[in-house]
Amino acid sequence: MESKNTIILLAIIFAAIFVALNAFLINEIFFNRAEAHAQYQNNDAYNPQINPQDFVSRVDNKYFTLTPGKKFIYEGKTAEGIERTEVYATGARKKVFGVNTIVVRDRVWLDDELVEDTSDWYAQDKYGNVWYFGEDSKDYEDGKLVSTKGSWEAGIDGAKPGIVMKAYPKIGETYRQEYYKGKAEDMGEVVSLGVKIKVQYGEFTDCLQTRDWNPLEPGSDEYKYYCPEVGNLVYEVGIENGEQSQLIDIDNENA
Repeated sequence: MESKNTIILLAIIFAAIFVALNAFLINEIFFNRAEAHAQYQNNDAYNPQINPQDFVSRVDNKYFTLTPGKKFIYEGKTAEGIERTEVYATGARKKVFGVNTIVVRDRVWLDDELVEDTSDWYAQDKYGNVWYFGEDSKDYEDGKLVSTKGSWEAGIDGAKPGIVMKAYPKIGETYRQEYYKGKAEDMGEVVSLGVKIKVQYGEFTDCLQTRDWNPLEPGSDEYKYYCPEVGNLVYEVGIENGEQSQLIDIDNENA
């Protein structure tokens, strides 16, 4: 009888140890995940190593290609009115953070009135990733310059470049597209590959779908679609507000 009670007691002890050990391991797993998440979210932990020697003179990523003089024209309806955007590589260069970037001009009209005129700076590394090094942003109202607050430059005041297009996108992969603490913190995530989509300019296959968001602007998440047949963005839509913009034309006249 005593032997049986001893066996039962030992079984209870081992069971208690087993439960306690599992609880400890589970806690450690969740703690480590939370810690890793916190480190990822910690802006100070983001520190891309930029070596100018690792960058090439061209940007020919199949989803994001920049050809000097080639203009992409987009149009969409917003709550404020009809928005038209023209994006083109100017052929000009700007050295940012030691890297010779390509200057891309991005202009936006709202009901035929210019509201934004931005110069963006891009460069591609030797692996095929396209990096974003900042922007010179100007906002207008009634033809007058009213703000440049969206401007930032990698290497100045702690700002750092980010990747706008991976060389080999993988579903579920997330990445920083820019980083200027509290001012420019856009993020991207690869949602799907091989997507078919139809816009005013045409119908495309094998497209990349991303989800872009800004933690500084909750509710601003949007889906974007990049297609190799175009070599750039063809469609974007706000996930919450449904506002969209689509490619309506490509001007190769000056390319």
